[in-house]
Amino acid sequence: MLNLIVPSTAPDRDGCVLSITPESAGWEYVGFEVYRLSEGQTLSRGTEDKEAALVLLSGRADVKAGGERWNNIGQRMSVFEKTPPYTVYVPSQEQYEVTALTELELAVCLAPGQGNHQARLIAPEDVGVENRGSGSMSRLVHNILPEQKPADSLLVVEVFTDGGNWSSYPPHKHDRDELPEESRLEETYYFRVQPEQGFAVQRLYTDDRSLDETMAVKDGQAVMVPEGYHPVSAPPGYDVYYLNVMAGPKRVWKFRNDPDHDWLMK
Repeated sequence: MLNLIVPSTAPDRDGCVLSITPESAGWEYVGFEVYRLSEGQTLSRGTEDKEAALVLLSGRADVKAGGERWNNIGQRMSVFEKTPPYTVYVPSQEQYEVTALTELELAVCLAPGQGNHQARLIAPEDVGVENRGSGSMSRLVHNILPEQKPADSLLVVEVFTDGGNWSSYPPHKHDRDELPEESRLEETYYFRVQPEQGFAVQRLYTDDRSLDETMAVKDGQAVMVPEGYHPVSAPPGYDVYYLNVMAGPKRVWKFRNDPDHDWLMK
């Protein structure tokens, strides 16, 4: 079985509990980190040649970046409040500083940057809210940084799947650079599960089944999706949240449904 699941660890001295780099993932574009900061703790970083989206998953913080400062941002204390998050976009070659005002869970989403945009706050009212699918395929989607909003490479979205439902479904993929039919995008899934002793199920498979893995994913774990279809199931009794980070050679989200299951869209 491929090692596609990345577990959380105890916080290091900077508060980092999970880290995926292009080198560790064996791909080119997406980086992803999660920090759990205690009240009063500060995280300072430089973006270097990458742009960053700092997603306040839960808790409140003061954030500085690109000569701007945003004080006391963050409103939800749990992702399962289902309100859109506060996010700060930071371009490449900039410094940022995050000071936790409460216990803070912070996601740092990374992809190649060209410095074409200014640091900015993405407030909850700037986030597109969408109820996608129907019946047991229904889920709540927060479009944090979609392709219609300015960035160089990053695409960021969060999804809430109620217990008993499926999401990223019908199974779809985006692993070929063949626009306008399909775009090539690497992707990470960062999972939270409520109650926390539960799990999500994610299958990852290609058309030729050279990759065909089914994984039980626990609270606080991430899954790397280098290619293939990647549906998610939330078992009855357990609500599932995930944060998606995507990036590739072109900043376009164009996917292809599995032809065997495309009839579900009709």
